[in-house]
Amino acid sequence: MGSGKSISIAMVGLMSGLFSMAPIVLAKDRDEHPLGKAADATFVAIDPADATSSFALDINTAGKIVGRYVSSVDTNTHGFVRNPVGLFTIINYPDAVFTVAAGINSHDDIVGQYRLASDPQMARHGFILSRGTFTTIDFPGAVFTNALGVNRHGEIVGRYCTVMPCSSDKQHGFLLSRGSFTTIDLREAAGTAAWRINGRGEIVGGYLGKDSRSHVYRLREGQFTTIDFPGAVDTALDVGKGGINSRGDIVSSYCVLKDPNTGKCLDEHAFLLSHGEFTTTMDFPATTLGSPGGQVTANFGINARGDIVGTYNANGTDHGFLLKLEDRDEDED
Repeated sequence: MGSGKSISIAMVGLMSGLFSMAPIVLAKDRDEHPLGKAADATFVAIDPADATSSFALDINTAGKIVGRYVSSVDTNTHGFVRNPVGLFTIINYPDAVFTVAAGINSHDDIVGQYRLASDPQMARHGFILSRGTFTTIDFPGAVFTNALGVNRHGEIVGRYCTVMPCSSDKQHGFLLSRGSFTTIDLREAAGTAAWRINGRGEIVGGYLGKDSRSHVYRLREGQFTTIDFPGAVDTALDVGKGGINSRGDIVSSYCVLKDPNTGKCLDEHAFLLSHGEFTTTMDFPATTLGSPGGQVTANFGINARGDIVGTYNANGTDHGFLLKLEDRDEDED
């Protein structure tokens, strides 16, 4: 553990607090899991009315969905929250020209990131929106901070960079708990991100390995485990994104074919890892009107009921989605 230091955090409408910072570096195991087929599923597209593209990023037990979209009105990126009956509320950090709502917990606290017009183009600040008040979260010394997940205890995870551009090999994961930042860097990683934390303190994230491949990891009780989809060339492409619920179910995406010249993924799909088994065939389907289904599908969030949110790409346009697999007994996020 490194020595802690106190820093101040910018807040909107609240008094500043003090935070300490400490790094952790962890060893790892590797999980091996069988494959299974998806249960009967219902997909619902999630697109705000003026969206030219959208991403559904997280869902809580009550069925509230958060995400991001690009508006056809001002061409800016905005956050949103969608209630269970389909009504959207737009989320904009005050005076920001870029806002993403990335995570939501069972108390309806929302975390994400934003950029002001005065910031450099690639800069980002994290935030939490709780009871109508925004609080900025900047990792000390960072030029880029993403707050990506929050659990019911108010613990926040995300990623940060101290240099630009904030590429996958420059990222560090973080945990913010009880006023203290902890860096998460994995020994076998060139770069690490922390996506979600559930109420039991389990963290799921992605890392770029020194093998130049992307992997998913789970951090549970101090033990770090790599999760690779069988046969994939990358799991969570470019340290992408995914989620974990209170049961320990994990969602993300995997790539089975990349362009040898550009490195772009040509065949990307979503997965669910539950009860030790990967679920396959989770791609957004073709519609009854004959338009193509999701040519690329990625799962980003899962709640305690097993509802999943993510994004699919059809003809070059990204859309958010909600996927309901089957009814399950509820548990708190």
